[in-house]
Amino acid sequence: MKILDKQLWKDLMQYLISPDRPVNSIILPARSVLIPELPVREKEPFSTIITNEHIAEISSWIDRKPSTYTYFTSWIDRKPSTYTYFTSWIDRKPSTYEFQLILRGSRDGFAPQTFWDKCHGHFRTVVIMKVKGTDEIFGGYNPLAWNANVNVNTWVETKDSFIFSLKNGNIENSILSRVKESEYAFSNMSKDSQKSVGPYFGEDFFMYSSSSNFTLDQSCGYRIWGYYEKPITTTKNFSIVDYEVFKVIKKTS
Repeated sequence: MKILDKQLWKDLMQYLISPDRPVNSIILPARSVLIPELPVREKEPFSTIITNEHIAEISSWIDRKPSTYTYFTSWIDRKPSTYTYFTSWIDRKPSTYEFQLILRGSRDGFAPQTFWDKCHGHFRTVVIMKVKGTDEIFGGYNPLAWNANVNVNTWVETKDSFIFSLKNGNIENSILSRVKESEYAFSNMSKDSQKSVGPYFGEDFFMYSSSSNFTLDQSCGYRIWGYYEKPITTTKNFSIVDYEVFKVIKKTS
C-alpha cells in the first residue's frame, strides 16, 4: 500500500541531509485538533428564598443562642441539595448544621398533599415561604416528625417549635416567636385535610389552599391566637411565590 508518493520520499531524504535546501512537495500546515469542552454544570442554589445569613440566624434560634452565629460554608458531599453550614460563637464552641432540602415548591409542586408526601417522617424541619407581592419571608421550625398517617387532625406538643419572619428588602428586622401553648405547637393533618392543608403551627400560622395550589388563592394565613409568643406580621392572608422545607441535621465535632 502506497502511503507517501515518490517525490515526498525524495524531499524527506533531502531534508534529513540538507535541511536548508528548498523542497518541491507542497507542505500543508499542521492540523489543529479541536478538544470539545464539556458544559459547565451549574450548582443548584441551596435556597431560592433565603441567604446564608438567614440560615445562621435560624440555627442560632434552634440552639436558643442570644446572638446570631458567625457563618461559614463548605460543600461537603457535593450533592446539589445538601449543604453544610459551620457556625461558631463568642466562646468558639464549634457546631455543624447540615440543611438538607426536602421540598421546593417550584420544583416539586405547590399542592398541599405534596408537603405531606415529601415531609412525612422527617423531624427537625424548617419551612420557609416567600409571600407573593411583598418582601416578606415567613417560616416555622418543627423539632418533631410530621406524620401523614393520622386518622383525624391531631395536635402535637413540643416546647421547641417557633415561627418567624426574616429581614429581607424593605423589612429591616427578623422576628422570632416561640411557642407559648406547647400542647398546640403544630398539627398533623388527616388524609382528607391533607388535600387542602399543609404545615400548621398552632392556629397562628398555616399553609392552606382550597384550589390545591399555595400560589393561587391567598388562603395561607397568619392569625394572632396566642399559641405563639408574638406577632410576626400584620399580613393575614397571602399566596406564596415559592416555599421550601429543609431537614436540619446537627453534627458536633
